Amino acid sequence: MAENEHQLQLNHTLLYIRNLDSCPPGYLYDPARKDFFEVLWLQDEYPLHKTTAELAAVKGQWIYLMPPYRVHQLNKAGKKGILFSFKRELLEEQDKDFALDVFRVFNLSGEFTIMQLTSDMVERLTKVYDLLAAEYRDNSGNIAMIKSLLKVFLLHLIKMKKEEFTTLDINQKRAYEFLLLLEDNYINERSVQFYADKLGLSTKRLNQVLKEVLNETSTQLLHDRLILEAKRQIIHSENSVKEIAWLLGFKDRPYFSRFFKVHTGQTPEAFQQHVKHHMDTLLNTLIA
Repeated sequence: MAENEHQLQLNHTLLYIRNLDSCPPGYLYDPARKDFFEVLWLQDEYPLHKTTAELAAVKGQWIYLMPPYRVHQLNKAGKKGILFSFKRELLEEQDKDFALDVFRVFNLSGEFTIMQLTSDMVERLTKVYDLLAAEYRDNSGNIAMIKSLLKVFLLHLIKMKKEEFTTLDINQKRAYEFLLLLEDNYINERSVQFYADKLGLSTKRLNQVLKEVLNETSTQLLHDRLILEAKRQIIHSENSVKEIAWLLGFKDRPYFSRFFKVHTGQTPEAFQQHVKHHMDTLLNTLIA
């Protein structure tokens, strides 16, 4: 597939599926990729997050879940497995508990989720994935069928992590509702009062809830999200630092650079060089 054809497809699809050995290199840098949840399923492989000394005992089936707007870059050289990505529109968000579980398992704070699969789970996921991939390959694929199969696949993943989650109480729901609000409004709305009003809480109570559930205040979470988007722009876009500052609502480049350095310990330019060096020298790794 020609690169421009690949980009056209990614821009105009809700679901994108490829074997790792046939995934176009340009996929990693396609600007449209920012809108997708991403599932990377390594098959009979070593995980990407282990050091060389730890590799011998952990070869197997691994799944990485990466949320939209991730800054993770994958060098997939020599890896066997599947990569599929989907947009939020495919989630049944009217099923609020399911949608919250999906956002939680993908972790909207920007970190990837890693799972090692048992043989039983591989068998279950493979059956659902094969049906999902078949519908995807069918040019007349039924969108309702795709949504249903995707939901079953994700429910299996959520079930795997269920023992790590406590039952959602009211404060946990408020915290994840805040994250959803933040995702839609973080560039234009930086007032804690805005989010508190939307959730029907005082600013003090909102920060108490977020500190209890996520161990960060609303301001810290907002700053984290801005830094995550700044990193994504630096890695994935051709925008200058000045343009990125403007797109993120900063009044000038020096202010943005100071903000970035306070939160990352690096200037935007130093971070850009660090990413380039990492990708040039370390194969089959993730970078955050």
